[in-house]
Amino acid sequence: MKVNNICCIGAGYVGGPTMAVIALKCPYINVTVVDANPKKIKAWNGPLEGLPVYEPGLADIVKNVRGRNLFFSDDIAQNIDKADMIFMAVNTPTKTEGEGAGMAADLRYVEACAKDIAKYSKSDKIVIEKSTLPVRTAEKIKEILEENSTDIHFEILSNPEFLAEGTAIEDLFKSDRVLIGGDETELGQKAVNALVDIYANWIPREKILTTNVWSSELAKLSSNAMLAQRISSINSLSVLCEKTGADIEELSKAIGMDHRIGPHFLKASVGFGGSCFQKDILNLVYLCKYYGLEKVSEYWHQIVKINDYQKNRFAQNIIDHFGGDLTGKKITILGWAFKANTNDSRESAAISVSEKLFSNGATLEIYDPMVSEDTILNDIKNKWTKKWGDSEMETRIKILKSIDIIQGEYDAIAIITEWEEFKSFNWNKLHHNTKVFNGGKF
Repeated sequence: MKVNNICCIGAGYVGGPTMAVIALKCPYINVTVVDANPKKIKAWNGPLEGLPVYEPGLADIVKNVRGRNLFFSDDIAQNIDKADMIFMAVNTPTKTEGEGAGMAADLRYVEACAKDIAKYSKSDKIVIEKSTLPVRTAEKIKEILEENSTDIHFEILSNPEFLAEGTAIEDLFKSDRVLIGGDETELGQKAVNALVDIYANWIPREKILTTNVWSSELAKLSSNAMLAQRISSINSLSVLCEKTGADIEELSKAIGMDHRIGPHFLKASVGFGGSCFQKDILNLVYLCKYYGLEKVSEYWHQIVKINDYQKNRFAQNIIDHFGGDLTGKKITILGWAFKANTNDSRESAAISVSEKLFSNGATLEIYDPMVSEDTILNDIKNKWTKKWGDSEMETRIKILKSIDIIQGEYDAIAIITEWEEFKSFNWNKLHHNTKVFNGGKF
């Protein structure tokens, strides 16, 4: 099955980089990324320094292939119609209401996407789940497609992304594995092989794993849960280290040298964030509950609880240092992105840490190398539990443009994100009374 045209629905942190690399490695395929947000599409078509997604190396790829065989468009209908293969890379946030609220994945965007595919398709399509989805979502997508179209055949594949923001381009170039799940029918396997052939342009075939759809869907949730488990485990041990006088970095090194364990994801921090870990674990928790596996559900839920505890503990340490009251204290928050080398602030530890400090009376000055002022302020307005008045926020919150500004008198600096420029900063510039709380652990 030859693929000439690919359409990706969703121009975010998954769709944008993934399609850019496919376009680079498969110059014979026209790749179009569509999105319902015209501002996002305009940004993808605009100056390279203003791309809506920051990833090291991404701008160079876009520069080479944009306008050649990589396109960005808000014309969803036309590009669905002409595509042979459609990737679904839309957002799947945690539900905020209804059954499963706070745990289950909200599939409204996926379902809307499937309805659009059914509506605008005039020929057979291979539809690929790229978003992280709960197991058996492919079944639901197929139902929607079949209910809303006639005389058109759709093959549904699961191809979960295993990208770490900040290293997404490297992860795409040198994938540990590519996972493709499809039906074990003749047509299903033809669709699987069509996608295998695309990745085989740069990924060794022995690293391309094919499974059934359900195994593929569950694999992404399980992988993220296992990685988050390691982070929560080392963070829980950091508390014990503080009580006993042990050094968490020495402990991490000692544990990581065990070849059965390895060193990855054993760096103590304020806690994990991002769009995947917490969302996927809660999805897994809900899935276990749905099938009556209460003990299993409790086990995985504890990982999220430890993560919340770590973020709260970091903020509380600052509050306790100043005697339980931060009124009149000026505190700088360094880092708003959930990790270094990305402009993604979703579920960032900085959001909850800064809220707790602000609620205890602190005046905050916030700086991040890549997260925009608008994003920071939107996070504060939309993610903080308590809604503060504009005058209160304007008086006590300031967004800094550069780290070099941090030379005056500050009561404390909280390092949340492990940006390289924080490591190289001349900390001798600080006022001698400034207390540094290093959550980045460098």
